[in-house]
Amino acid sequence: MDNKISKHISYKEATFSQTATRKSIDNTPSADVIERMKAVAENIFEPLRAHVGGPIKINSFYRSIALNVAIGGAKSSQHTRGEAIDIDDTFGHMSNKEMFAFIKDELDFDQLIWEFGDDENPAWVHVSYASPKNNRRRILKAERKNGKTTYNVMNV
Repeated sequence: MDNKISKHISYKEATFSQTATRKSIDNTPSADVIERMKAVAENIFEPLRAHVGGPIKINSFYRSIALNVAIGGAKSSQHTRGEAIDIDDTFGHMSNKEMFAFIKDELDFDQLIWEFGDDENPAWVHVSYASPKNNRRRILKAERKNGKTTYNVMNV
């Protein structure tokens, strides 16, 4: 098996989950899912990384259905199809807000979500990529209200 999803994303990094390891959940993507993951990497991650000029932390990329259930992910999560990636600038090259703005203004995407945080900076950025024909360019903001997560359309 190819050990790279893209130039800067290893297969191990794209499929790693502490929860999967702890609970012995198989998080092996199918060949079709790997192809979708490569599309996300080539169309979103790699251009963003070139713009950032350094490493970007991947919080979550592929999640098997069993893993997605175990972490309480949305039933329709694009992570289970290999179409979504959660990123976080823990390396200090660019803020999550700046990465969010670059993706919004410069890249083709399906969904872009400002994940929690505050009005100044999201805690992390969720971005998905389907295909040039099927990308909706939907921009949302995730917030917790009364213990529930809501996703609201951002007017930007």
